[in-house]
Amino acid sequence: MKSNLKNLLVTILMMSPAIFANAQFTPQDEDSKYATELLKPGTEAPNYKLKDINGKKVQLAKLFKGSYTVVDFWASWCPDCRKDMPNVQRIFHEFAPKGVNFVGVSFDTEQENWRKAVEQYGIEYTQVSELKRMRDSELANAYGVKWIPSMMLLDPEGKVVLSTVLSDKLEKTLTEVMAANEPKVDTHSERLTIDGSKGALSAIIQKPELKQGEKCPMVIICHGFSGNKNEQMLQLLADSLQRRGIASIRFDFNGHGESEGDFVEMTVPNEIEDAQKVYEYVRDIRYVSDLAIVGHSQGGVVASMLAGKAEPEDFKAVVLMAPAAVLRDDAIRGNTMGVNYNPLDPPEYVELFGGGLRLGREYIKTAFSLPIYPTAAKYQGDAMIIHGTADRVVPYTYGERYHEIWPKSELIVLEGFDHGFSQNVYRAVHLATDFLVKKLK
Repeated sequence: MKSNLKNLLVTILMMSPAIFANAQFTPQDEDSKYATELLKPGTEAPNYKLKDINGKKVQLAKLFKGSYTVVDFWASWCPDCRKDMPNVQRIFHEFAPKGVNFVGVSFDTEQENWRKAVEQYGIEYTQVSELKRMRDSELANAYGVKWIPSMMLLDPEGKVVLSTVLSDKLEKTLTEVMAANEPKVDTHSERLTIDGSKGALSAIIQKPELKQGEKCPMVIICHGFSGNKNEQMLQLLADSLQRRGIASIRFDFNGHGESEGDFVEMTVPNEIEDAQKVYEYVRDIRYVSDLAIVGHSQGGVVASMLAGKAEPEDFKAVVLMAPAAVLRDDAIRGNTMGVNYNPLDPPEYVELFGGGLRLGREYIKTAFSLPIYPTAAKYQGDAMIIHGTADRVVPYTYGERYHEIWPKSELIVLEGFDHGFSQNVYRAVHLATDFLVKKLK
C-alpha cells in the first residue's frame, strides 16, 4: 500500500510541471458563470415591442434584420455596466461605420435616470426599455439575461452569433466576422534567412506597395519563449502595419521555428544577438526609413535590452507586449514554467512542458544575473507597454516597472487579459499598430 502511494505521488510530481505550465496559460472566462442561460448561437432573437427613450414604440425585429446587430443589455444603476460603457462606446465607434447596428436594452425603472446615463456617456445608438427591473422583465427572461452587462451579436437574419458578458469577446468576434466579409489583402511578403548567433534565422518581410524611390518605416517583431514568427498575434500585427503603410520583419530566434540551432542552447543574450543581426540587416535596406521594435513575452525583454544597448537614433519607438522580465526572478528562485531546479548549480538541462523542450544550463546561469531593467533603462525614447491583469505567466507589475524606467512610455493595462491576450488579440494588435503609426508616420 505504501509503495503504491509512493509511486502515485512520484507520478503526480512528474506530471505537475506540465499541468502547472498549461494552467498558467488558461484564461478565465466569466461567460462560464454569467452567460450560461443567454440565447445560444443559431437561435432567432425573440421579437418584442418596446419604447425608445423618447417614448416611441419600436419593434425589435425591424431593428435586428438586414445587418449585423449588437444588442447591449445594461442599466444606469449597474456599476459593471458603467465601468464597461467606455469600452462598449469604443467598439460602437469602430464598427458602426462598417455597417454594424447597435441597440441598447435598459433595465432601468426610472426614465430620467436612464436618460441622464445616455447623455452622460454620449450614447448615440437606439435605446429601448420596458422600464422594469431585470427580474420582472419578460424580455430578460426570453433572452436568458441573468446578469448585466450582457451582449449579443445577431446576424442579418436576426439569429444569435454570440452571447457573452464580455465586451472584449464581442469585439473579437465582430473583428473576425467583418474580416471574413472583406477582400483578402495581398501581403507582398518575402521569405529570407539572416545569419544569427547559432546559424541561419528564418524571417519574413512584409511591406506596403512602394513607388520608385519611396521609403517606409520598418518594425522588427520578436516572438516569445518557445514561440515562433507565425503566431496569430504577430501575423495580425504584420498585416495591420502593412495596411497602414509600414513594413515589418518577423523571425524565429535560434532554436525556434524554422531557424537553425538547438533550443537547449538558447539564452536571452544570444537572442539579443539574433535581434541585433536582424536590426543590422534591415537597417541597410534602401527603402527603409525609420525603425521600431516590438516584442512579446521574452521577445519583449530582448527588444527592451536591444533598445537599451542601441544608439538613441536607432529606434524611433518600442512596443512591449507582456514583457517577461520575470524570467530573471524565475531563475533566481529556481523555477521556470513550474519546473524546479537548483539555481546555484543548475543541471545540464531541465525538461519543460512534460519533456517537450529542454532548457539549457546556460539559459539559467545567464538569466540569474541578467541586467534587464538597468540595460533597458538606457533607452529613453517613445515606448508603449501593453499588459493584462490576468497574466499568470508574467504578472503585469513587470510591465509597470518598464513604465517607471521609461519616462516617455505609455502603459496600457488590459483588465482580465492573459499572457497571450487571448480575450481579444485584435485589441492588443490595434493598440500596438495605432501607437507605431503615430510615432513612425
